[in-house]
Amino acid sequence: MRLIWPFRRSSMANEALPRARFLRDCRGAVAMEFAIVSIPFFLLLFAILEMALMFFVGQVLDTATMSASRLIRTGEAKHLPLSQDQFAAQICTGMVNLVDCKTRLYVDVQSYSSFGGYKPTSPLDKDGKITSTHYTTGNPSEIIVVRSFYAWPVLFNLLARASIRLSNGDQLLGAVVAFQTEPYPWP
Repeated sequence: MRLIWPFRRSSMANEALPRARFLRDCRGAVAMEFAIVSIPFFLLLFAILEMALMFFVGQVLDTATMSASRLIRTGEAKHLPLSQDQFAAQICTGMVNLVDCKTRLYVDVQSYSSFGGYKPTSPLDKDGKITSTHYTTGNPSEIIVVRSFYAWPVLFNLLARASIRLSNGDQLLGAVVAFQTEPYPWP
């Protein structure tokens, strides 16, 4: 056995020492484990936060649609008269600037002779695009169904795979209010 400076023994057994020493060394193990676990953890965390925000905006959309629908129910929308864009602006006012209402909000208001006459239909065509919407202010004592839809931009596609999607990948949020208009005096 020969000594090599700085006085280490040279042999074949000593060549395996750096690899064995590396495998036994536990310094930095926590950092490596965190690096491995943190990516799926943060992806799941951000997907959950996005879903929570999406449900919150859905509830705000529902409340704003209900509040704006009161204008049609009381006949105020017919008396003013409100256009479809002005009615959509009323819904946007209720959404408190949380979202981009100008390009992503769609409003559909239709009248029916009875509550049983309403047949729910999809707002999307076969290509996944929102079809043309209708708008009426109704007449006294008429059944009105107000539907509003918002195209929510999806950032994390992990938890929302089985939901209604538009052709561009956005999530479709919706709110529906059905009521009978009051017997207001103006036609």
